[in-house]
Amino acid sequence: MTVREIRYYGDPVLRTPADPITKIDDNIRTLVRDLLETTDMEGRAGVAAPQIGVGLQAFSWHIDGRTGYILNPVLEEVSGEPEEIDEGCLSVPGLWFKTQRYPFARVRGIDLEGKEVVLEGEGLMAQMLQHETDHLKGTVYVDTLAKDERRAAMRQIRESDWF
Repeated sequence: MTVREIRYYGDPVLRTPADPITKIDDNIRTLVRDLLETTDMEGRAGVAAPQIGVGLQAFSWHIDGRTGYILNPVLEEVSGEPEEIDEGCLSVPGLWFKTQRYPFARVRGIDLEGKEVVLEGEGLMAQMLQHETDHLKGTVYVDTLAKDERRAAMRQIRESDWF
């Protein structure tokens, strides 16, 4: 297993919608192992494949001591009144911005055996599900901010030492 380097905002792979996984083979098994290893670090709730430079629909997660992954996830349901919460992203390191997220989310996809997987939850789990499925659509959370907040976020990103 390998902890993979995280791609930063501005990398084209983060803006490109990820392709569905059509065949589960050794390359996909390796991708899942790498995603799990890359996520299993302090402060990481999830990592989407594009964040490690792979344009495929997969992400791993690590919340409340539990770790997992999902392939070809579809955000199936969100509910409740959207709330403004502090959100960060490994691809936008060190910066946090108020982001609108629903308090409940459900995602449906498959595992490495092709069996259906359903992930759902509230709080951090709901936030992570929305955040990671956005990555798979080619959206980084700062792209979803209101106009004035996005302008301020972009200024901070441009001034950061990693950009």
